[in-house]
Amino acid sequence: MLLADPSIDPILVLLAALVLDAALGEMSFVFRHVPHPIAALGRLIEWLERRLNRPQRPASTRRFRGVLTVGLVAGLAIVVGLAISRLARAVPLGWAIEVFCVAVLISQRSLYAHVAAVLRGLERGGVEGGRAAVRHIVGRDPESLDGHGVARAAIESLAENFADGVVAPAFWYLVAGLPGILAAKAVNTLDSMIGHMSPRHREYGWAAARLDTAMNFVPARIAGVLIALAAVVTPLAQPSGAFETMRRDARLHRSVNAGWPEAAMAGALGLALAGPRRYGERQVEDPWIGDGRKEATSFDIGRALLLFVFACLVHAIALAVLRLFV
Repeated sequence: MLLADPSIDPILVLLAALVLDAALGEMSFVFRHVPHPIAALGRLIEWLERRLNRPQRPASTRRFRGVLTVGLVAGLAIVVGLAISRLARAVPLGWAIEVFCVAVLISQRSLYAHVAAVLRGLERGGVEGGRAAVRHIVGRDPESLDGHGVARAAIESLAENFADGVVAPAFWYLVAGLPGILAAKAVNTLDSMIGHMSPRHREYGWAAARLDTAMNFVPARIAGVLIALAAVVTPLAQPSGAFETMRRDARLHRSVNAGWPEAAMAGALGLALAGPRRYGERQVEDPWIGDGRKEATSFDIGRALLLFVFACLVHAIALAVLRLFV
């Protein structure tokens, strides 16, 4: 009889989860029958926001209620993570439960698919096709983007979400197991839904935005280094440009975290990213990251996707090397 293993190896679980995600992606065949945990979190956040974030309330009250929302959602994620973790350690082959849960919360394949859809949209439908695809992965106004803007937006999203959706969940799983990765995904979902600077969410989303920034501080820098290392083996990429652009331009980004993977991507591909852009009615006059071409194309999206694949491989190799010394 197989006995429950009380010492599930987190690095081996994480490596297996990365392989499972790369092979099966979002596993929609499972989530046709049960709600995806991130979708369930989203519905909870929407429900809390409708009831706690009333525009007529004072700013201080809305900020406090936003802190309360973050505590409730992140706390629930931690409790669920603890429960699943205990179950996995109490049953035979519990490691498989943990592998599945971690794979569900990592977004390598789905991120690749969303950005590849922008590439196909540009190539088959021109600017309008690119705009239709890119609206699913960026917050800026797609109608304000020309073809080059669509390509830059897709590449920037790929770089930033490599940090947020791949490296950060893996990092927090290694730090704190299933409670850690679930808390990280909960906070990231909170930030994406309420952490922006719109009048409605400026106060209510204050805590979500700041906690997400804190939790992604280390993973974002790791992601930048992984992209730069991946450039060593990626055709038509420049590792020296990636490292130099990170050193010089990462701090120029409006986000203390997003600048690192975006600068690495810009330098590796010889592009200029970020820069002026529009979010709804708001024009953002940000500096350019990188000193390369601003005229990104669908071909550059393809190069970025190849670099992303190699960055994911370098990530897995780094974890395997870490396992040898732990």
